[in-house]
Amino acid sequence: MDEMVKVKLRSAGEISFFLSGGMKFEPGEHVIVEADRGLEYGEVISPGEELKETCPARKPVRKIIRKANPWDRQQIDKNREKTKDLMNICAQKIREHSLPMKLVDAEYSFDRSKIIFYFTSENRVDFRGLVKDLASIFRVRIELKQIGVRDEARMVGGFGPCGRQLCCGVFLRDFDPVTIKMAKVQNLPLNPSKISGLCGRLMCCLGYEHDCYKMMAKRLPKPGKEIKTEYGKGKVIGVNPIQGTITVDLGEGNIKSIKVDGKPEKKEEKKGRDEI
Repeated sequence: MDEMVKVKLRSAGEISFFLSGGMKFEPGEHVIVEADRGLEYGEVISPGEELKETCPARKPVRKIIRKANPWDRQQIDKNREKTKDLMNICAQKIREHSLPMKLVDAEYSFDRSKIIFYFTSENRVDFRGLVKDLASIFRVRIELKQIGVRDEARMVGGFGPCGRQLCCGVFLRDFDPVTIKMAKVQNLPLNPSKISGLCGRLMCCLGYEHDCYKMMAKRLPKPGKEIKTEYGKGKVIGVNPIQGTITVDLGEGNIKSIKVDGKPEKKEEKKGRDEI
């Protein structure tokens, strides 16, 4: 029975669904798939899902040809060995055309019928002349793909401030939205150098525990609220959801850190006319 298999094309390509052709796959396996023109290779991201006729938008139109064999892997390695030459030639042509673009990566398609160049730029770039030059040199179809800075970090790789490899280069498949509010909820310093990744954007890991912080913060009074404590009345000036504590200003420079135990505060319900 045909199933949908999620496959990441090439080392830096998009993630798409393909028909399994009745074969079974495990995440991490390399496969050869149908492409626009010829064959392409990819990595299985998720095992098969039942093909639902009720979801035509997700129905794949191409299929997996086979699992990658030793010869296929040799071909992939040979293609990767050519990357440095591709990059050097393309970088030279970019300088000759004086284009405002930064070349990030390059790769052959599996059957070498196409070369994909990845670049970043702050603006739209007219690279038609560049494509003509590259096509005349390599005698294959040329594709230039503009990517964002987060995709650039994924391709280039590196280590984050935690000392581990970048999440986007190891296991993250999609970039979920990250907001400054997530840093505020976690009481992190709003210094861009402290909460930004190598890409210059807010770190993806800010979103990992955001829901947990929100849940824990529900049982704590919000900053700015006046409350009664065992030390007297005061104003909340800080909260620590992890430790379950609040910082209270009792006036005259008297500031206390208080442990809070209890359930989330319940919102007061409005009483009707017939209620007392």
